[in-house]
Amino acid sequence: MDRHPLRRIIKACDQAISERNFDVLMNYYADDATLVIKPGMVVQGKEKIKQAFIAIAEHFHHQLTVEQGNMQVIEGGGDALVIMETVLHYPDSAGNTVTESRRATYVFRQYGAENWLCTIDNSYGTALLG
Repeated sequence: MDRHPLRRIIKACDQAISERNFDVLMNYYADDATLVIKPGMVVQGKEKIKQAFIAIAEHFHHQLTVEQGNMQVIEGGGDALVIMETVLHYPDSAGNTVTESRRATYVFRQYGAENWLCTIDNSYGTALLG
């Protein structure tokens, strides 16, 4: 799966989040996309997703960095389910760096040979069940 175009796209998304470049980030989302902000709280649409990412950056004092770990991509019917380890780095209240690993799930829709847009962004993955 290292050569799958979604690996490159997700890496670009992680970089945009880490650099707080939310205009670039929105290029990777479908207009009708959904973002899980936290368990029990979701938003839909690119403008609300952008506002959520701005609020998340502020919550982490603009020091959140994101990187990818292991990834599996399962394609079917022009969509792809991405199951991956998302690694977050952010400061705690004492200024120490916290590293948190999540098993995220994302859904992407394909538009053309290598153009994919995120339709569901769920960095909590199946943890939403528990």
